[in-house]
Amino acid sequence: MKKYTIAMVAHDAKKEVMAELVKRYSEKLSQLNLVATRTTGQNIMEKSGMPVTLLQSGPMGGDQQVGALVAEGKLEAVIFLRDPLFAQPHEPDISALMRVCDVHNTALATNLATAEAVLNQLFEKAGL
Repeated sequence: MKKYTIAMVAHDAKKEVMAELVKRYSEKLSQLNLVATRTTGQNIMEKSGMPVTLLQSGPMGGDQQVGALVAEGKLEAVIFLRDPLFAQPHEPDISALMRVCDVHNTALATNLATAEAVLNQLFEKAGL
């Protein structure tokens, strides 16, 4: 059985929400490979104990690394919890990542409701 890989990115105001999401689904997520931008991934590991492959931080190009993984067909989904009202200038922009996900037909969740829907669909697909 293929082990699916998902990427996780979160604006500063959503990092705790991301960590809580991972904790809530940790049993099933433990069956997947998780990659994340550095600060988001470190927060996930600290709060949930889940192993995460760390990419660069968002401002250092981590979101572009996620986009490259999408383009290479190495991700089943991307969860990018963004702060639509108060994103900071140093935080990654979703535009380029959204485009590459659309081009490669890769699921992209940008809020908690769609993140849960994408995860549940992926868990079903993976037989979890």
